[in-house]
Amino acid sequence: MRAGKSGIIGSLFCPLVDRGNLMPRFYPHPIIAREGWPFILAGLFFSIVFACWLEWWSLPFWLFTLFAIQFFRDPSRPIPQEEDAVLCPADGRIVVVERTIDPYRNTEALKISVFMNVFNVHSQRSPIDGTVTRVEYNKGKFLNAALDKASTENERNAVFATTRTDRELTFVQVAGLVARRIVCYVDSGQRVVRGERYGFIRFGSRVDVYLPTDAVAQVSIGDKVKASSTILARLPLKAPVHNDEPKEIQPAASNRQVVESEAANAQQDEQQMIEAAAEKVRAAAEREAPKE
Repeated sequence: MRAGKSGIIGSLFCPLVDRGNLMPRFYPHPIIAREGWPFILAGLFFSIVFACWLEWWSLPFWLFTLFAIQFFRDPSRPIPQEEDAVLCPADGRIVVVERTIDPYRNTEALKISVFMNVFNVHSQRSPIDGTVTRVEYNKGKFLNAALDKASTENERNAVFATTRTDRELTFVQVAGLVARRIVCYVDSGQRVVRGERYGFIRFGSRVDVYLPTDAVAQVSIGDKVKASSTILARLPLKAPVHNDEPKEIQPAASNRQVVESEAANAQQDEQQMIEAAAEKVRAAAEREAPKE
């Protein structure tokens, strides 16, 4: 894993966004991601060399070159600008939408996971406008990134960030079965702009996003999504206000009060029974009295 800033060109060009057309005016890695050029140039070199000497036997090298071009493509995308929109950080398919615990902040969260296969664009882009507060790298295994346990057992890199209105979220790059390299270009304290490219994973991987529980998911499991252009969730600009004032509690009755109350009730019942019996005796006496 390699961390660092994206350089002068990236820092100058990434934040420049055409707010009217919802499309970046400049993008630091047009068409092909810079991580791919060594693979593409090497494949092209060997393809040409073997084509000159072995003709059709050079076909596997040409196929590798074409695969590298499609894998490392990094196109510019439309960027929604709604303030409450949390954008998808990667291309792929939604594999998790659930309420769970954010293992990095140890708090309840809405988790949304995007799985990328080898045919997806593998650059990661910031889902929000905000500030990176911390970057945490964890070594781990290389399980199939589509599995739930990959989120906690695989090699991963977590970016802690806050929005402009101080809402906290975590987005995590997770290595996959074939992916053996996670690249992250942001550091603690760095400002990011939605749609700005902040990392890359190769080959086949996953990105987990942990949001506050009042966020509302805009995607479902199985949906195909695109980085920057798909709205992943809606996050209210302000956190809900919780009324933590203790409610007035009526003191419980003491044992003595309970005993006295039960005794009074029993005495009242007994008095009613005596009066009822006396009434029956008077009624019987009246019936037996001689008539004039």
